[in-house]
Amino acid sequence: MLLASIKPGRSIALSGGFVLALSAAVMSSAARADEEIRPRPLTSLSMGFRFSETSGEELFASACQACHMPDGKGAVGAGTYPSLAQDSNLAAGGYPVYVVVRGQRAMPPVGAMMSDAQVAAVVNYVRTHFGNQYQDAVSADDVKLVRPEK
Repeated sequence: MLLASIKPGRSIALSGGFVLALSAAVMSSAARADEEIRPRPLTSLSMGFRFSETSGEELFASACQACHMPDGKGAVGAGTYPSLAQDSNLAAGGYPVYVVVRGQRAMPPVGAMMSDAQVAAVVNYVRTHFGNQYQDAVSADDVKLVRPEK
């Protein structure tokens, strides 16, 4: 029997089996998390209100994967984050450009913190990864056409 403190001066008894099961669950969950997390490219984090990353992969890791997950398959939890994997909505390059620049439903307009070239890079990355094979690249000029007028 182990004693666990829950407040100063108070404790509860934990059986060895419970502690062993809890430890196994934590270790198993940590191992799965390590397998699923795509390592961040070796760059510094963006500072301020602009992204400093330039490649689509770096931008995805910094701006997208927290919601859409490292494998692009999305998630359900406190909210619903749609999958980008094998996504037919990405077939027309203008659609993801619009969503990144202008936002949609719960997705904020993260493209407001990116240059036109950065938006094109992350959109092209998503359209050519995660089981997507859309080879018609979008350009910074395509992004410029979607930006709100100032």
